[in-house]
Amino acid sequence: MKYGYNLTGIPKDQMKIGYITTALKGTKTDFNQKLKSTIRGEGYPIDEIDIEEKNKEELKNFFKDKNIIYIEGGNTFYLLKAIKETGFDKILKELLSEGKIYIGVSAGAYIMRPTIEVSNWKDKTTDRWSVTDFSALNYVSFVLKVHYTDEQEIEVKEKMKNLKFPLRVLRDGQGILVENDKNIFCGDGKEVILS
Repeated sequence: MKYGYNLTGIPKDQMKIGYITTALKGTKTDFNQKLKSTIRGEGYPIDEIDIEEKNKEELKNFFKDKNIIYIEGGNTFYLLKAIKETGFDKILKELLSEGKIYIGVSAGAYIMRPTIEVSNWKDKTTDRWSVTDFSALNYVSFVLKVHYTDEQEIEVKEKMKNLKFPLRVLRDGQGILVENDKNIFCGDGKEVILS
């Protein structure tokens, strides 16, 4: 399901991708550099932005000519904090109402849910950046567990008992296409259904 770009219906030569890297600032990884090189190497046009400390006009101007909003993974808490502090949550709503397409990976997918509380299931050494309100952007009615592996089954089943929202599980290489009121699983292998 490579990056999800093939699901947009936009030909590669017409894509204008606004690539938000903010969540990566909350992590210690070089994964992003490899991913960006791969995406660019395959001919996808990306313009990067870190939304932190940008004002509304800067953000709107950056996305003015973009047709895809791509939010990279990283630290979900750091990302949500930056989104709320910059008002990007309101700008995103405007951009989506203009018909721009959203692609979120890992943290970028978590923030579109009602809450990011599943991110709090991670190792307690993960920095929460003083975020205590896990309310997210609420574009879909379910929460996600991403990067799922079979070894996590017992732990995830136990933790999901306390969730207020339905949980969907994604392995690497899988995603959910959300269009209007439809939520369609896509990607490698079968969807994991836990109960």
